[in-house]
Amino acid sequence: MRFWRCASALGVCLVVAVAVAGAAAQGADSSARANELTLAGLRPGRDTLAKADSLYKAKNRLPAPASHASPVWLDICARRSLSVELDDKGRIQSVALSSLGLEALRGDCSKKGYHPGARDLWRTGRGLKLGDPRDRIIELYGEPSSSGPSTKEGRELELLFYAFDWAGSEVPQVLEVSCDRSTGRVVEITLAYPSL
Repeated sequence: MRFWRCASALGVCLVVAVAVAGAAAQGADSSARANELTLAGLRPGRDTLAKADSLYKAKNRLPAPASHASPVWLDICARRSLSVELDDKGRIQSVALSSLGLEALRGDCSKKGYHPGARDLWRTGRGLKLGDPRDRIIELYGEPSSSGPSTKEGRELELLFYAFDWAGSEVPQVLEVSCDRSTGRVVEITLAYPSL
């Protein structure tokens, strides 16, 4: 009887050990294939311009040079921009954060009440933000689907591209992150829903 108790206890320990190891492996695997649902507090494919205006204030939105132009908000003090692309129903199809070409922006940041929108939302749902090091991208999303050199606003960049088609068609499908090649820091992040 004592032998069977020991054997049973050993069996339970083995089952628990295998389950823990499997969960750890699955956890490591899922972090390597993490998808993203939001950028700047907005979810492409679901949220509308009204939500963006409520978070970042319609009064802070730049006047559009054309009716089809993407709405843009600027945070002059942090030298960054937020833009969204909309479908014909006003639903957000992509969200982009950028610090490119904004180095020369100047404004009175000491004004009481200056509020360019919820500052803590200028990041992905997993916490990636402009200025983060390239290693942080890999830590959060794993290795990119593809990467390569790029240029924009006269700067040499590295573009990291993540395809999330494996996560299902109801979630954003693409995350693009650009890093400045000289500093290795994130200068642009775009999250997009599949085009209909």
